[in-house]
Amino acid sequence: MNMADYVIMTDSCCDLTADMARQLSLEVLPLRLEMEGKSYRNLLDGSEIGFQDFYRHVRNGAMPVTSAVNVGDFEAAMRPILASGRDILCLCFSSALSTTYQSAVIAGRELSESFPERKVLVMDSLCASMGQGLFVWLCAREKQKGKTLEEVWDYAEGAKANICHWFTVDDLKHLKRGGRVSAAAALFGTMLSVKPVLHVDGQGRLIPMEKCRGRKASLLALVDHMEKTAVDPEEYPVFISHGDCREEAEFLAEEVRRRLGVREVFINYIGPVIGSHTGAGAVTLFFVGRSR
Repeated sequence: MNMADYVIMTDSCCDLTADMARQLSLEVLPLRLEMEGKSYRNLLDGSEIGFQDFYRHVRNGAMPVTSAVNVGDFEAAMRPILASGRDILCLCFSSALSTTYQSAVIAGRELSESFPERKVLVMDSLCASMGQGLFVWLCAREKQKGKTLEEVWDYAEGAKANICHWFTVDDLKHLKRGGRVSAAAALFGTMLSVKPVLHVDGQGRLIPMEKCRGRKASLLALVDHMEKTAVDPEEYPVFISHGDCREEAEFLAEEVRRRLGVREVFINYIGPVIGSHTGAGAVTLFFVGRSR
């Protein structure tokens, strides 16, 4: 099987840049959001709603509502690929946070009746934002090395448990509103000068881990966690995403370079769908570690 015989598909919660997705030859399906009476697709290039524009609305009190990629969207994207004689490896946003994965599974199953000779392999990444992006990036690099669909699937099965997600938010009200964390956990975000640090666990769930006194302390705590668990930080890239606070993302990037010798750092916005649940001011750190 050659590289052209299958396509890696994912969704826009990977928060990769449009250029990165293009360079990796990814098929990316957008999740959606509704805000102030308008509906938008979360496109990687921000062409339906710009990233800064989105966060300006959130800071002004907008409360977006998000929706997953549905079965029909997946069928419409998958059908022409299968009809062209290519298979699909679909790497989806964590099933603990969205129904996108379930929709992809249903679509793949239904299309198998029309294309019995083709394969649609759907994986729950258990990842989010640029953690999902890092996971997809690593898998796409394996494909670029000439690995078969099955070889990349096996690689992905082993790799997803090693994609570490650490992040901090200004407060937890958006995560609480969306049901991503409990009301009790949201108390972290209401305490004066206390900034919560969270991670995504091995089941793809958001878990509050600790409280830090002040913003800088919370950013440094992310690097502390990376220092404890990172594997070959000089060899693997680090991905950082942010909720319209580039300066703090750059500070975090400089710290991982200084303390761990990281050579390659990719920084991008947290897209509008993830940002609807984290709010403005979130900063995330994703890296390859021994375990989550």
